[in-house]
Amino acid sequence: MTRAVTEAALERSRKLHEVFALPEGRALDICLKLQAAILEHRLAPGLKLSEDEVGEIYGASRTVVRAALQALAHSGLVAMEKNRGAFVAKPTVREAHEVFQARALIEPVVARLAAEAITDAQIERLHRHLEAEHDALHAGDMGQALSLSGSFHTEIADIADHRIYAGMVRSLISRSSLIIALYWKRSDTACESHSHHALMNAFEKRDGAAAESIQKSHIVDLHSGLDLKEKPAGGTSLSEALKGADNR
Repeated sequence: MTRAVTEAALERSRKLHEVFALPEGRALDICLKLQAAILEHRLAPGLKLSEDEVGEIYGASRTVVRAALQALAHSGLVAMEKNRGAFVAKPTVREAHEVFQARALIEPVVARLAAEAITDAQIERLHRHLEAEHDALHAGDMGQALSLSGSFHTEIADIADHRIYAGMVRSLISRSSLIIALYWKRSDTACESHSHHALMNAFEKRDGAAAESIQKSHIVDLHSGLDLKEKPAGGTSLSEALKGADNR
């Protein structure tokens, strides 16, 4: 794992802890591991998250697992259904449209703010982030590439230094990951790299208007890359999806 990936994961965990009031201790550890599995598309939308099975995989009690699942439900990544249990959230076609419509309204403004506030150190950090995303793509690790692509957008929101917008973007990006897992119709790329590079050029020039325009086009293009038809969720079982991971 590259330093950029490690830094991004740690920062993402810290920010999620702040925004979604995640649990402490063992429950937090399980929460973050399940979260990573969802965002990296190892756990498919609609997959049942049995408290007993999760507990067995991670060696934890049902009480601890329940706290982790409730935190993920608060973040929108998990759906809790009465008398049925917890499932990886499965966005509807309507929600998919609404999420990307919201992103198209919010993220261009956030990109403008980021371009006007960004420091040289933050630019360097974003470059390292893009390098990690490209490394994941070249290695064929699409799940990791998608996760990094999404967190690139949340990094921009953090740079903009607007807490309300940052919280909204973080929630929308989490939902977008599930939407892409279900409805993405392009197999050649995770999140068009040319758009991210164009954003970097705007950031380096501190050109807020250009950053806003590029981000707007980028989100619209992502929206158009969805095959928004109702379909069943695929994927393997919970234990198969997490097999080989560092669960303990």
